[in-house]
Amino acid sequence: MQLQVPMNGQDLPLNLSYRVEWRMIDAGKAYLKWNPGAGRGGQANVHIETQGLVNKLFPVKDDYSTNLDERGCTLSTIMHAEEGSRKRDTLVTYDRIRKRVEYQEKDLVTNKTLHKDLEIPGCTFDVIGALVELRRLKLEPGAALSVPVSDGKKFINARVEVQAKGRIKTPAGEFNAVRCEAFLFDGALYARKARLHVWFTDDAAKVPVQIRIMMRFYIGTVTLQLDKSA
Repeated sequence: MQLQVPMNGQDLPLNLSYRVEWRMIDAGKAYLKWNPGAGRGGQANVHIETQGLVNKLFPVKDDYSTNLDERGCTLSTIMHAEEGSRKRDTLVTYDRIRKRVEYQEKDLVTNKTLHKDLEIPGCTFDVIGALVELRRLKLEPGAALSVPVSDGKKFINARVEVQAKGRIKTPAGEFNAVRCEAFLFDGALYARKARLHVWFTDDAAKVPVQIRIMMRFYIGTVTLQLDKSA
């Protein structure tokens, strides 16, 4: 199946819905909206919400947005997270001129605040901004890419391997796709031990049709599969 996105489709708006699965259980929904702006800039919005049994065990309701400048570099990210009993608001601002990133987090339960400031290269991406950037690159199996990524608390040159092409089946249909692995876990950007794979459509649009995080066996694997697009 080919998504109906023309050439240079990575610069067109996207409105994607994903089914979230955990341990073979329908765990919730995730939504990704991409609104391109001038040049390579734009805004991406992500909403994740648990449902059913998982929502009873550990409810999650997260809203995340990232703004990119005309060069595609991240300008800022805003997150409102409700995860279990924890609620917090986070603002991260990136300054490629000063080569600094500032992290501000407020715990809405305890009213405690956390502030960090660190040095970054001139152009750096948050995780969603890095996903957008990968859609603009040539993804051929065997390639190894390095992407500057920061969550505001830590900076890394994230290694991304383009591993294989093949067919992938999702609730939205079957696609020719290319699989990439991003090395963000195991103490890189995040301390948790896990592996992260992203499947992009093997065409000019490079739409992310599946995302999988494989964690330790007692936690399990979380898979986001494209449910529909608009």
